Amino acid sequence: MYGQQPQLDSKNLSYLEDSMNFEALAVKKCQQYATQFQDPVLKDMATQLAQHHRQHYDTLLNYLQSHQ
Repeated sequence: MYGQQPQLDSKNLSYLEDSMNFEALAVKKCQQYATQFQDPVLKDMATQLAQHHRQHYDTLLNYLQSHQ
């Protein structure tokens, strides 16, 4: 169809799934660290890293959705 992205093959879907799982795990870990740190600088850094990984996850999800 015109204007629609081609479907992803199984190898690329597997890579995308792995990448999304890694990003989701990184978000969880960074959020957990942010709750445990007492130092405000470290807490802020962990929170920013969680947001960074969340953006990566969302980008991958949007890419996946655009190829369905």
